[in-house]
Amino acid sequence: MNASHQAPLGRFYDIDGRRLFLHRSGTGGPAVVFLPGASAVGLDYLNIHDRVSAFTTSVLYDRAGTGWSNPADLPRPLAEVAVELRELLRAAAVPAPYVLVAHSLGCAYARRFAQLFPKEVAGVVHLDGFHEDWETYMPPLRPQKVPGTLALRLICLLTRGMYRRMFASWPWEIRAPLIAHHLTVAAQRAGALERSNQPDWRDEIKAAGSVPDIPLIAMTALGVDPGMRLIMSPKALRRLYAGKRRLYDALAASVPHGEHRVLHKARHSTLQVDAADAVTQAVHDLWRRAC
Repeated sequence: MNASHQAPLGRFYDIDGRRLFLHRSGTGGPAVVFLPGASAVGLDYLNIHDRVSAFTTSVLYDRAGTGWSNPADLPRPLAEVAVELRELLRAAAVPAPYVLVAHSLGCAYARRFAQLFPKEVAGVVHLDGFHEDWETYMPPLRPQKVPGTLALRLICLLTRGMYRRMFASWPWEIRAPLIAHHLTVAAQRAGALERSNQPDWRDEIKAAGSVPDIPLIAMTALGVDPGMRLIMSPKALRRLYAGKRRLYDALAASVPHGEHRVLHKARHSTLQVDAADAVTQAVHDLWRRAC
């Protein structure tokens, strides 16, 4: 758990010897559960969570090793994280089935959760995230080097403005500790560690067999994160985004009730802020189908 800042809301549950952070709002079901991307935490999705809680139960949480939850050795197998989430939801008395709203790396965890517990997933909103067939449409996956402390400090400095803009509408008592958390070396290192073993995500999901035919809405973000402009040429970016559209077209077509929605101006890292209305609508649409 982040020892320097107490969680501004929510509560903790003891799961397998660790205290895990969870915040829930609203009533009814199916419950909507947010699975953050790497370097993200549950409260990063508070704006969508608050809207979703107006029509059903909505859950934000931090995986072990991230946010306000207790530390864990990172990276972790997808199955370990999926089982942990299931145990946490049970401890918090949030009954299945769930609509999983998964962002980036969170999509790998969601797909593994669906493999392990197919009857407990009513649908998945796939926010510009990982898929095990990534290499069919995009460059090969490779292990990513975790930056050293000096580089992580530089990342903290360079992202300060982004986080301030991103959480500008969050209540101050939540915004201040959330920004402070993101601007720590420990938080940036945890994100880098979580995303460091992408080939392992692919291998674990494929080794487990097919992912069940669960209704989904895939959302592609076509806006460009500032950092991507620094490391990719315009031609490489065009190729990447064309590949993403083909991948998510195929993902939507792979299940009987699949849909692909393109977010032309939303950026990957800030998708939930750039396209809050569109994301909320997708969650509501999928939730209605599951009712």
